[in-house]
Amino acid sequence: MNKSIHTMHDPFFKIYHELMARKVENILLVSCPYDAFIMEEEGRLSTRIISEYKGLNLSKPPMLTWVSSASEAFEKLANRKFDLIIAMPSLDEMNVYEFGAEVKKEYADLPIFMLIHNTADLQRYIMSHESEGAIDRIYIWGGNADLLLAIIKNLEDKMNVTFDTENANVRVIILVEDSPYHFSSFLPVLYKEIVMQTQSVIDDSINEEHRLLRMRARPKVLLARTYEEALALYNTHKPYLLSVFSDMRFPKGGKVYEKAGYDLLKKIKSEMPELPLLTLSTEEQIREEVTRIPSVFINKNSISLHERIRKFFTDSLGFGPFIFKMPSGEEIARANNLRTMEKLLGDIPDESMCYHAQNNDFSRWLMARSEIDFAIKLKPYKVSDFSSAMAMKKFLIDSIRQRRRGSSKGVVINFDAEKFDSDTDFMKFGKGSLGGKARGLAFMASQLKKETYLSDTFPDVEINIPKTFVLATEGFTSFVEDNNLSVLLDADKDLSDEYIVEHFIEAQFPGWLKTNLECYLRHVNFPIAVRSSSLFEDAHYQPFAGLYKTYMLPNADPSLEKRLEQLVLAIKLVYASTYLKAPRSYAKSTMHRTEDEEMAVILQEVTGHRYENYFYPAISGVAQSYNFYPISHLKSEEGITYIALGLGKIVMEGGKTLRFCPKYPQFLPQFSVVPDILENSQKIFYALKMDTFPENHQFINQINDDLTLERVEINSATDHPMVQALCSTFHVQDNKIRDSFSKRGFPILTFAHILKHNSFPLAKILEEVTRIGSKWMGTSVEIEFAVKLPDANTPKPQLSLLQIRPMGRYKQNLGVEIDTKDVPKGFCYSCMSLGNGDYKDISDIIYVDPATFNPSKTVEIAGEINRINSMFNDTGKKYVLIGPGRWGSSDRWLGIPVVWNDISNVGVMVETTIESIKADPSQGSHFFQNITSLGISYITVSEKGDDFINYDWLGTHECTTQTTYLKHISFERPFRVLVDGKTSQALFLPPEPEEAPERMDDIPVIN
Repeated sequence: MNKSIHTMHDPFFKIYHELMARKVENILLVSCPYDAFIMEEEGRLSTRIISEYKGLNLSKPPMLTWVSSASEAFEKLANRKFDLIIAMPSLDEMNVYEFGAEVKKEYADLPIFMLIHNTADLQRYIMSHESEGAIDRIYIWGGNADLLLAIIKNLEDKMNVTFDTENANVRVIILVEDSPYHFSSFLPVLYKEIVMQTQSVIDDSINEEHRLLRMRARPKVLLARTYEEALALYNTHKPYLLSVFSDMRFPKGGKVYEKAGYDLLKKIKSEMPELPLLTLSTEEQIREEVTRIPSVFINKNSISLHERIRKFFTDSLGFGPFIFKMPSGEEIARANNLRTMEKLLGDIPDESMCYHAQNNDFSRWLMARSEIDFAIKLKPYKVSDFSSAMAMKKFLIDSIRQRRRGSSKGVVINFDAEKFDSDTDFMKFGKGSLGGKARGLAFMASQLKKETYLSDTFPDVEINIPKTFVLATEGFTSFVEDNNLSVLLDADKDLSDEYIVEHFIEAQFPGWLKTNLECYLRHVNFPIAVRSSSLFEDAHYQPFAGLYKTYMLPNADPSLEKRLEQLVLAIKLVYASTYLKAPRSYAKSTMHRTEDEEMAVILQEVTGHRYENYFYPAISGVAQSYNFYPISHLKSEEGITYIALGLGKIVMEGGKTLRFCPKYPQFLPQFSVVPDILENSQKIFYALKMDTFPENHQFINQINDDLTLERVEINSATDHPMVQALCSTFHVQDNKIRDSFSKRGFPILTFAHILKHNSFPLAKILEEVTRIGSKWMGTSVEIEFAVKLPDANTPKPQLSLLQIRPMGRYKQNLGVEIDTKDVPKGFCYSCMSLGNGDYKDISDIIYVDPATFNPSKTVEIAGEINRINSMFNDTGKKYVLIGPGRWGSSDRWLGIPVVWNDISNVGVMVETTIESIKADPSQGSHFFQNITSLGISYITVSEKGDDFINYDWLGTHECTTQTTYLKHISFERPFRVLVDGKTSQALFLPPEPEEAPERMDDIPVIN
């Protein structure tokens, strides 16, 4: 079978925005006061119409303007545009026909409908109307607001049908009826059935916006009153017909013909044999003849007329549930939605499958659900196209699954406990904001759906957003308010992080939130990342990257109660991180108020593989579209990527990873010779422990530890398939590294199969992802990702996009220039600097003393920095911080592991390279992202090239404060820091004029 519907996409929600574009917004009601009073019937007519609209979830209701005389009507018409005039027979000043004729002279295209009360006078009004030609249509008003709704919607259908059918394949029902009495009765029934049925079937895994848009794609109803009108509508809208409802006796050739309906339906059936037809007639004697057309026959005089019409919608037009039947008519199952159908199909008997397929029941049911695109693509398939009923079932199941996932892809769907579908990609629970991080994820999901370039370019790779469930900020607000936790923000209290975490853990969790989380956990069995998504997080200018907590949950306990307890604890801990010192200190630096911060929480499927009791991705990393430190032939605009085996903690906290430019994936300076490869390759990775979960007190006492993760040495994991797939082998005997893995040597993580042999097109994908991401956000971006390589359960590799945020970039056009003649005058110079500015107001330097520095004491050094930093609180003063290695690294052997509140008053940061610490310059970590976003100049002083720092000069100045490892100098006058963003140079010049300080032996020491 050559046909395929695997390119099937959502039936263009974008087009749905353009449907029903022409609306009836203003209606002029012209009647005498008595008629107006009768129409109001104890309540305002406009109120009743508004009520009907709200009840049916329709769009903005029209505005009614009432006037009691023709002169008032003309005055209103002169001052406002009206879309419809509804007139009653009794008018002051002139009769309704004269009024209509006068209006048509000035407003020829303005529809005028007349409502009459007394059916006894109907024939007289019809004859007058025909002779005058001033009234477009007459309706019988029985006091029911449903008729007014039907009049409005029918007019709107006529106004929009051409565009909506041609652009979105919207379906059409033709009603052929010449009697105002009958079409005044039928139209409200038809519209109510169509709208209510459509509403009921689309209320499945679609958010509110899409529900309303689907409403716009409901079938249109067009009214014809003669054979010729009906035939013209049929010929015009033939490709879009859903059904034809016809009277039997109506005008044909200018005269009433008793078999006009028969001739019309017979002709239509001969040309469209599969089209369902309905005959509505009072002439019971023609029932048998009509059924031979064939057409369903309903007697207009039936006491159950409305119920019979409703049955025709369900039985013949596919509304309501799909009822699986045997050829004998025996019902065997019902499917209320696509998800249920997908589950049922595998167990449906072959005879039933073939019966429904031969009758086009599947495509008809889909059409009734406004799955128009899907239905059209499915309809051409015949039973004979498949080798067996089983093959047909598989085709339908695969098509429905693809359709369901496609319709929810890129859409934020509101959570509904009764209709929760674990296959949904992105779901939101509760009111309020998604938060910055979730907003970025939703944006990426939306863009991936709109732009298929990535999936088209890399068809063998599934590029996706992991399944995501967001608890909106309402949950955080409720939790904090219910437990009065905002008191913990009291400025007079210097509360420890442990104290805050303990109070959050002990606080009562909202019952309504817990109930819905239980529903979520019943349906998901994958490991969950519980991630922060605050209002301020990943903002364009101060992104708060990495300041809040993420907790990984195995979600593997056989007890649902235990899993729920663990999830609630993790959410409380994420909530608590809002009030911890580091984010509060950073918020103060950005002029944000912690009181204004609100926290949403992301529950996200963890991408990866399970091996024994460990779960982790093959590769995780961060790709940046801008490289702050290009070397050799690389350009800044070509970007940079950091990757590692296992979970991304090691990447985002500045651990030892592999750095490469996606455009040149084999250019690896840190892997230039064997000793460099052995020194610089990743030695450990992080994995989620699947068999244990910490106790509550451990989270309080070990706030900064990821207690659910295991630090695994690569040498001890050589039996892991992903380790074998990504490692090369070092053979000691010949001092060589070979790309293939072998247990006869030492495993070295080189990613050679990926970067060198391109077994997975990681570099190319990241090159395109960062390019497209920059275009999406209008600035340089940083994208976190994880890769799941193929295995027995996952034949197709996956690259999951975990986060997108704008990069902190400096303005580099402020006109700062460094004269080469001034360089020898400086006490520090760098050719690798980030930032731009001429600093003339800094007079303090805190530096790590090279004479006492000990690489094993970096944690202690971070503590000393914290204590000196606190001396600057509330002074308004900034300082320069100088130290070896990578600032903010979680790996104490690569640099000093400060966090933001340790350095919250820093003005300029300098990292130096020394022999005892081998670390690439910072730029892939969350810490670095926050530093750059604040505009803090970040300067790297290398051992190589022309860079220098004059510690001897610094040593000639008296220390204001000295600790075991730090010296703090406070100059009487500010020194000068020049940072040239265009050339990446930085120069530190001494104060002018410089005064030689006196030495003092009495220097305070901080213990």
